Amino acid sequence: MSDTTTFDTIVLGGGMVGTSAALHLALRGRSVALVDRRAPGEETSHGNAGLVERSSLYPVAFPRSLPALARVVLGRNPAAHFHWRALPALAPWLLAYWRASAPERLEETARIMHPLLASTVEEHYALARRAGAEHFFRDNGWLKVYRSEASLAGERREFPLAQGFGIDVRELSVAEALALEPNLAPVFRGAVLWSDPHSVSDPGGVTKAYAAHLEAIGGKVLVGDARTLAQGAEGWSVAGEAGPIRGRSAVVALGPWSMDLLRLLGYRMPLAVKRGYHMHYRPEGNAGLTRPVLDEDGGYVITPMRRGIRLTTGVEFAGRDVPKTPVQLARTEVLARGLFPLGARVDPEPWMGARPVFPDSRPVIGPAPRHANLWFAFGHQHLGFTLGPASGRLLAEMMSGEAPFVDAAPFSPARF
Repeated sequence: MSDTTTFDTIVLGGGMVGTSAALHLALRGRSVALVDRRAPGEETSHGNAGLVERSSLYPVAFPRSLPALARVVLGRNPAAHFHWRALPALAPWLLAYWRASAPERLEETARIMHPLLASTVEEHYALARRAGAEHFFRDNGWLKVYRSEASLAGERREFPLAQGFGIDVRELSVAEALALEPNLAPVFRGAVLWSDPHSVSDPGGVTKAYAAHLEAIGGKVLVGDARTLAQGAEGWSVAGEAGPIRGRSAVVALGPWSMDLLRLLGYRMPLAVKRGYHMHYRPEGNAGLTRPVLDEDGGYVITPMRRGIRLTTGVEFAGRDVPKTPVQLARTEVLARGLFPLGARVDPEPWMGARPVFPDSRPVIGPAPRHANLWFAFGHQHLGFTLGPASGRLLAEMMSGEAPFVDAAPFSPARF
């Protein structure tokens, strides 16, 4: 057996979470193999809105009122879509999600997540500086626009918590919002600027840059089949393209595919997926956008990317692997064209990805309850790209016996 196939740690999953965990472990002197079926940054970590931010104080909640739920069921909420056939299998998870969306539970989750979220910009830049990826980043915040007074009032309810956390948030008039983004159309009634968030022009590119730095400091990026992970006398092994890849420890950071593997090892954790879509557009004429813009009532985000203006949709509840049904993209594209002068589509077809979500909207980060030297880092819901470096640091500290920089107990896999 060649020494190049034996490592201190195998990290399964080349998204932002797995790549960050592998890089943090390598920075602590471990030999690391980052293993995935594709190159890093080509799945869920590629398709998001590119935000790095701590201003998502409350997790995306399940509708609690009957009118709000009715809008989803009747297809009148562009932020949500579902497949009827998926609902029976999803019903227990949806019920748990509904319970976790009670106001007092959302407040609890916000306070639990804040210490990890508060570090996101700092932790991203710590890796970006090492990887030479700073050129991807922008620091001009996140603009949210509201077409109704009711939705604007809902956002105002977050202000006291934001101020308590020291987060900079400011309500803007339509004129003030247009001064920031003059190519928006005044189809909204008000806006809110969250100044702390940063964003990137290519999330997949950032992930690839971190993976390239991992290789530059001695880590390996390998192709393999995570589903073959097996425990042996000296640790763990997985089938790779060039033969077995062995590690004394293993990390499962497979995002929405994590339970495909862990069910084989006897774990039962309530992980579901929220599918989402994106499309890139050329802006018309000389129109430009300088920061991500959320149309709260429209249920989408538009953000400037290297490939064009990216439109990302809300949530689709469906089987992870069933064919694409980009209904939300068709609905939100009409609304987005009314807000910003989008030109022709750039991509040949919509991109689709799946966000891995636990009902309590918290990830699992920590040791496997029933297997030695097996660690979990997945379930980051809508915040995988944002939280990847912070989660990777937290996991690496735990695996190395260091004092964790935030309390890891709320993210323990043992809670399930």
